[in-house]
Amino acid sequence: LTTTLIALLCLSVPEGVSLLVPQPSINATVAQNILLSVDYSCRGVATIEWKHVSSRGTTKIVEWRSGNYVNISTVYKDRVTIFENGSIQLLNVGVTDAGYYFVTVTEDHGTNIYGTIVVNVYEIIYEDLHFVAVFFAFLTGVSAILICFMWLCNKSLHLFQKKTHKLTASNTEEIELETIEC
Repeated sequence: LTTTLIALLCLSVPEGVSLLVPQPSINATVAQNILLSVDYSCRGVATIEWKHVSSRGTTKIVEWRSGNYVNISTVYKDRVTIFENGSIQLLNVGVTDAGYYFVTVTEDHGTNIYGTIVVNVYEIIYEDLHFVAVFFAFLTGVSAILICFMWLCNKSLHLFQKKTHKLTASNTEEIELETIEC
């Protein structure tokens, strides 16, 4: 049913082959899954091919023909999922997956169309975590000093209150003794 629907869609396009790349740039972090999204249409049956180009060279990822033939590179065998609209999903990306992804859609009559997606893969930087840990240690130290200061203030207040209470009590006794003697 899906193959028939795609074949009908492809027959309705008068220009031959068209390709839409809705997100030409993708930013991801290590271990994330990314979708390289495209949508193509054509008059006949199309062959879709994806390649990865980086400073390490060019690697063919996958090639398939609408509904029939699928050839996934051994490097990507367990990491790629293909979709009938021409999109692919890469699982568990690494820094080496950064680069340019080229998709080629070829119609039976030999008409080609190309699309490009730039993928940037970033490592999770633990410098931010280090800053948070140092800041937390600083706040803990400051709070410990403040707690000690509050404890000292509390003790001083109690000592001051005891002294003033003793002075008040001794003054009261002297006044009471004087009044009794009269």
